Amino acid sequence: MSANIAEMEKRRDAAKLGGGQKRIDAQHAKGKLTARERLDVLLDEGSFEEMDLYVEHDCVDFGMQDQKIPGDGVVTGSGTINGRLVYVFSQDFTVFGGSLSARHAQKICKVMDAALKVGAPVIGLNDSGGARIQEGVASLGGYADVFQRNVLASGVVPQLSLIMGPCAGGAVYSPAMTDFIFMVKDSSYMFVTGPDVVKTVTNEVVTQEELGGAVTHSSKTSVSDLALENDIEALLAARDFFDFLPSCNRDDVPERPTADAWDRLEPSLDTIIPPSANQPYDMHEVIRKTVDEGEFFELQPLHAGNIIIGFGRVEGRTVGIVANQPMVLAGVLDINSSKKAARFVRFCDAFNIPLITFVDVPGFLPGTDQEHNGIIKHGAKLLFAYAEATVPKITVITRKAYGGAYDVMSSKHLRGDLNYAWPTAEIAVMGAKGAVEIIFRGQDADGIAAKTKEYEDRFANPFVAASRGYIDEVIYPHSTRRRIALGLRKLRNKALENPWKKHDNIPL
Repeated sequence: MSANIAEMEKRRDAAKLGGGQKRIDAQHAKGKLTARERLDVLLDEGSFEEMDLYVEHDCVDFGMQDQKIPGDGVVTGSGTINGRLVYVFSQDFTVFGGSLSARHAQKICKVMDAALKVGAPVIGLNDSGGARIQEGVASLGGYADVFQRNVLASGVVPQLSLIMGPCAGGAVYSPAMTDFIFMVKDSSYMFVTGPDVVKTVTNEVVTQEELGGAVTHSSKTSVSDLALENDIEALLAARDFFDFLPSCNRDDVPERPTADAWDRLEPSLDTIIPPSANQPYDMHEVIRKTVDEGEFFELQPLHAGNIIIGFGRVEGRTVGIVANQPMVLAGVLDINSSKKAARFVRFCDAFNIPLITFVDVPGFLPGTDQEHNGIIKHGAKLLFAYAEATVPKITVITRKAYGGAYDVMSSKHLRGDLNYAWPTAEIAVMGAKGAVEIIFRGQDADGIAAKTKEYEDRFANPFVAASRGYIDEVIYPHSTRRRIALGLRKLRNKALENPWKKHDNIPL
């Protein structure tokens, strides 16, 4: 018995030391935490229960039989974040560069299977040199096993990926299939082929950071949702973010006590819309003055800034928020903003998170670049996502809602539950000047000006839409929070189902 205990302690110590002190020091020298240190920050103190501590690879090629480290380069198990269960895996770069072997993959698959079984989120901390080359196709098979779990878990339990180091080649596709990705500036990167291969094949000279760094993926590609300054900031952001998410698609949204009165009025919103229709204002202000305590967790803030997405709370319960941003491109819908919002809407719908939509949209962005890159298909993604969603949907039109973009932004016609408009709202096919120039083509400048004024008086308001029942109520801006809170209470037991189908065929 004592011999077995001694052996257990010896193996535990070996596993906890990972690739050895020298490699741990090298990790720290790069400003990075070790796999276990990251879990200490992410999870509640003392809550982590490890699985598969003693697992070792079974490769015998290239002298690997003499290089075995318990745990095989990934720390797996479960713990809690603010008392709520979560399953985790954290790749250990000090052990074979965090490379994925068949056994390493098996460990990840085991925690994902367990999470699916009990209905708990999965957080993956990626820091890996990729497939373990010594294992060849067995390593590739391991990746595919993980990919399959990502797909099966999608829409069932939330999946969050934290890229804390390299993530290259086939390894990128597992995080890409998870719901959200956070990256760390200057120490994490994602790409299918690295700078050396790019140079060989295309003659382009590019750095790792330029090709697939955190800033690149959070601003240009939208692969990443956030770019954080360092490991600690990324892990603490993940803890905050986790609090907004339900545990699985069968659970209700989490609830947090709040002292913010549900019927709080915001008089400042009555004057937020500028007197000129061409003047911008910051939609962030509208959002923060509507949600509990002004707390809004924005996603993809550096990408497609003409639309805002993120999570807030109303009466302590999570809501998903989508809002046009007049400060960027006048809040117009384009390819990037449509894709950004569509994926977010589908996530909220999958996990029963009510959707609040703030609308100030002059239409879709015109131009050959947009048309030739498929704005029709990409714009249809957002339309499809809203039309498909069965969660409570509350829409507030603050100013412009023109053309097809009015329809797309959670209109009454797409099964919007409560559609409100501020008195400043303008709901029409297009702006007055453009409409008049088409209807009264050929008239002189004075005639066009007179007809434009007539069109504005007739249509540049919310009352035509309200008279048809497309708007449920024209509300005072200061009462927006109160109206949303009441609406969410009413809709809490909403029951709406789509026709039976194996799955839909969203316009990808």
